Order: sequence, then C-alpha cells, then structure tokens
Amino acid sequence: MLKFGAIDIGSNAVRLLITNVFESENGPVFKKSSLVRVPIRLGEDVFTAGAIGTTKSVKLVETMHAFRLLLGVHDVVSFRACATSAMRNATNGEELVERISEEAGLDIEIIQGKKEADIIFSNHFEEKLLHDRSYLYIDVGGGSTELTVFSENKAVASRSFRIGTLRLLNNKVEPEYWEKLLHWVEKNTEGLDNLDAIGSGGNINKLYKMAEIPGRLPMQSIQLKALHVMLRDMTFEDRIAKLGLNPDRADVIVPACEIFRAILKRAKISQIIVPEFGLSDGITRLLYENYKSVRA
Repeated sequence: MLKFGAIDIGSNAVRLLITNVFESENGPVFKKSSLVRVPIRLGEDVFTAGAIGTTKSVKLVETMHAFRLLLGVHDVVSFRACATSAMRNATNGEELVERISEEAGLDIEIIQGKKEADIIFSNHFEEKLLHDRSYLYIDVGGGSTELTVFSENKAVASRSFRIGTLRLLNNKVEPEYWEKLLHWVEKNTEGLDNLDAIGSGGNINKLYKMAEIPGRLPMQSIQLKALHVMLRDMTFEDRIAKLGLNPDRADVIVPACEIFRAILKRAKISQIIVPEFGLSDGITRLLYENYKSVRA
C-alpha cells in the first residue's frame, strides 16, 4: 500500500487529503484515508481588500504547519500543495507562499484556472463518459467557476471565470461579468445534442447528498431548483440547526445554487452528474502516476 498527500488551498476552505493506493492486477485502487478541512476563508479578505490580512495569514501558516506534521505522521510517499483563486488574486500571495515555505517547511504552487481544471481532469473521468453525449463540466469554488465542454469524449473548450460563492456573498460580481460567463456557456454549447452537466465542488456534493438520489443517478434540474428554493427561504441559523450544515457551508451553498442553476438554464441542460471528485483527488492521481513513471 502507498500513501499520498494532497493539499488544496481554496478561497473558502483549506483541505488535506491523505489517500491510500492499493495496487492490484486490475490497476490501482484509490481509497481516501483521512480528510482535514479548515474553513479559513481567504477569499473574504482577497475579494474585498485585495490582499490576505494578518489574521488569516497567521491561520494559514499555522494550518500548513499542522498539515506538514500530519503528512509526516502518515508516512506519505509524496505530497503536493496547490492554491487556487484567492491566493492567485491576492497581492501578497507570493509573499505568503515564501513565508509558508520558511515557517512551515511546505512548498505551495499557485495555479491558474486552466491548470486547476487539468489537475481535476487527471481523474480520467472522461473515459467513463458516453461517446454519444456531450458534457459541460462545472466546478464552482469560492472565488472562481471553471467550465469545460466535452464532445466526442474530448475537451473542446475551457474557461475560468472570477465568479464564485464568496464573491457573490460579498457583492463582488458585476452583472456584465455574469452575462459574459453565460454568453460563453451559450456560445460553446450551442448545437450540442444530448448535453448533460458534470458538477464538482463541495457545495454540489452537499446538495447531491441532500437530494437523497439513489444509485448515483444524475440530479435533475428541478431537484436542484427545489433545494435552492428551500435553502433560500431558510435563515442562516435554520440551515445549521435543521439541516446540520456547517456554518461555513450554510451561507455559500445558496449562491452555489444560483451559479449552477444559471449555467444549466443558459445551456438548456436538464440534469447534472455529481461524481464526487475534486482538485485533491486529481493531485493524488498525478502523484501516483509520477511515482510509477519514475520507477518504471
């Protein structure tokens, strides 16, 4: 058995995923061993002030130090740490990367939206897609939304937009930019028959679980609408008390619904597949493939 570590520094939360990889005659089997999630919300600072403030900087450095210790305890073969929208938009992002390297002994890559999508796609989920259908991949984060169109089993268009749940909560998305995203969706899905959506990110995974859909079947757009209406009409406190949502999920899940629903509507898509994978899973697979290639 091999162990790999993946760190995802997002706009809403920071995650450490430890994955066990079992090598069998039928290929590698990936099994999540441990997941630690810390809701630092770097995006709150970045999307309002342009930089990560002192308090959140300290929390991030301390979290990275803790993650470095956990990686050692787990005896991982290798690990990789990637930062996305908030860190790449922060004026002090590179400075904070250097500080983390010095104080926590952990090297971080600040990746662009295209690179983020490429890492997620390394899960090879496209190999499981039906050849006679087209797909719009939608990854909604706190600071950005990544979109990729698949047709005939290959990516034909991809774009990252600075529209995310924390940006919406802080009223940092102009109507014109919203329309820019939706125009891209309409232009790049026009004429595609048998079009489905594929959803990624913590919010769509939570919504899928709330819908209680059996057998990993796709979520229908009408089910997503019903959840959105229910969540929108509840208070923040009720989402926590009655639905058991964490406080850092209870507010962003509503704008997440808005983003997904707007995209589905503009693309005229009636259902969304939720395969439960993300950036951390992609990092793990790349680490394993690199490990095998070095030893080949």
